[in-house]
Amino acid sequence: MTSTQRPAAPGSAGGPAAVDVHAHALPMPLLRHLAGRGHADLSQVDSGTLLLHPAVSGIAKGARIPLPAAQYDVPRRLAAMDAAGIGRQLVSAPPFVFGSTSDDHELVMEVTRRSNDALAEHVAEGGTRLAALGTIPVGLPGAAAEAARCLDDLGMAGLTTGTFGGGRELDDPANEDVWALLSERAAFCLVHPSRASSPARLRDFHLVQLLGYPAETALAAARLIFGGVLERHDPVLCLVHGGGCLPGLIPRLGIGWERKEESRTIPLPPRDYLRRLHFDTAVFDGTALRRLIEDAGHDRVLLGTDLPFDLADADAVATVRAQDLDPAAERAILSGNAMRLIPSLNTAPGATP
Repeated sequence: MTSTQRPAAPGSAGGPAAVDVHAHALPMPLLRHLAGRGHADLSQVDSGTLLLHPAVSGIAKGARIPLPAAQYDVPRRLAAMDAAGIGRQLVSAPPFVFGSTSDDHELVMEVTRRSNDALAEHVAEGGTRLAALGTIPVGLPGAAAEAARCLDDLGMAGLTTGTFGGGRELDDPANEDVWALLSERAAFCLVHPSRASSPARLRDFHLVQLLGYPAETALAAARLIFGGVLERHDPVLCLVHGGGCLPGLIPRLGIGWERKEESRTIPLPPRDYLRRLHFDTAVFDGTALRRLIEDAGHDRVLLGTDLPFDLADADAVATVRAQDLDPAAERAILSGNAMRLIPSLNTAPGATP
């Protein structure tokens, strides 16, 4: 039996396999293409480090990006999944190839298309254990068309988007056709922070990712709420890292909606729109996870690990099981919600929502 034919890791008590909706890949064909264009330095790959041009990565020149072998080697990815108790995994490109802050829109579109093509080939090596989420180049003309190509031509299970792109926020009118497409198709979409505000202030202590990313997720979601996107459309959005700062800020956003004229742009209070969003479990703490489940509801929380990066939650399955949830709620978080929101996951042999 080959590595790509290994059975999915079973769930608790012989239940369905855990489904990880937040994991990343940087396929080597994409990296080689970027290196050929002078946009990547692969000289340190063997030591687990990647260098990308700022126009692609959105981070400072010379900043080292972790590149564990599981990012591009499927057998190692499957082994990492086994170690984490993950049966199936939705794989997306990391924000380092989104080009969210780049002014070269032609480059961003070209890299996005190549990234999506490479990701489709990457997950195909993993059989039914892997599925892909294609990157939407938000803010750019042709974003909706690329999203549709991922779903229709590449057969991807869903999509992912950054929190900014093309010099535009997610609630910018330029993205209306994206939200319309996602809503019409009921396509699952993972929302991942792809930049940080005030990067100069976050330069030290790795704060861009530790603090800037969760704040960025909250900012993008707040704009989706107050900008009326979630009022006009009904996309299936899952915010990574448990929604970042958003759940904790909902009461403050609600006070603003009640008392500030500038914030009264939507007919319902912000908390009502929180219930239209989904969240992954990558909060790295049992207490934080319990609070998220209480705030959002177990039907809105999906297992997410951020594998195989060094900030991944490799104990995510165990953390969910340690919450002493009702069996139905536990199964929903570990696999059922993902399989309900992404119908293509149910076509695999032996799939059980």
